[in-house]
Parts: sequence; structure tokens; C-alpha cells
Amino acid sequence: MQLCDIYLGLGQSSFRDLLKNISLGKLRTYQLFERIKLRLRVVKLNSESLFKSAPRQWARLADERDEDLAMDLSQAILVSHVDTLIVPVLNFLGVPHTEGFFEKDADIAEHLTGDWQQRVWSEFEGKLPASVLIFYLNHLAMEMTKGAEFFLPAGVAVGQDFK
Repeated sequence: MQLCDIYLGLGQSSFRDLLKNISLGKLRTYQLFERIKLRLRVVKLNSESLFKSAPRQWARLADERDEDLAMDLSQAILVSHVDTLIVPVLNFLGVPHTEGFFEKDADIAEHLTGDWQQRVWSEFEGKLPASVLIFYLNHLAMEMTKGAEFFLPAGVAVGQDFK
């Protein structure tokens, strides 16, 4: 599985929701603001331009399979939710980390066993933005486990609007 597969698996509606959940302040904090602005090919980066660019970015992911765009967007999404999503999920799973980040070569696969994604979903559903939570569960699986397949929680449909 690649990052583009995660976005495509979630669907275009959820992709727009992911973009809505990007914190421009966090992008500045993590020094990603200019990089994202350039990657999205927007003159001015704000909430409105981010949202308006969604169809164009979707086409780049779906038609061009632009993995560089997928990577930069994933960083923007994840840094926007370090405190509210990543830290609580990693704590729940018992994964050793420092403020949501773990060692680059850390082997955390022992913490990602069985139905870990469904367990996390059951614990955090309704407490966190659904599209972001599902995105993170797939991203973590893709990065840390071999042969990861796209995960959708039980009862959730591809392309479903998350509110």
C-alpha cells in the first residue's frame, strides 16, 4: 500500500475533510507552511485556498498518483493532530514515543498486533475526526507493518461522509 492508496481508499469527500482539518498554525510551527504552499501550487495558503484546491489535488493523487504530494499532505495532516490524535493513539497502543514521535528505526510492530486498528477505532470513534483517525490508522500500518492493507472500520463505507 502507498499513500495515494490511502487517500483513494477514503474517497474524495473524506479527502476534502482531511484538508479541512489541516492546521495552518501547526504548519508554521513545524516549518511546513511554505513547502505545502509550493506543493499545492497555490499563490496564497489559507483555509479557503486549501479547500478550493481540493479537486485539483484529488486529481493529482488519483490520476497522476503523485506520491510526493501524498507525502507532504500526510505530514501536514499528521502534524496538525500530534497532540489530539497521535499521542493518545500511541499511548492507547502502548507504543513508546516522545510527544508523538518515535525513533526513526523503532520497531513498534509488536504493539500493532491482532485487530489493533479496529480496537483503536472503537476507543476513539466520535472523539476525533473520523477521516483523520482512519487516515492515521492506515498511515501507521503502512509505515510500521509489512504487507499492510487498506483498513476501514466495521460499518464504515468507502467514500462515506464523516461529520
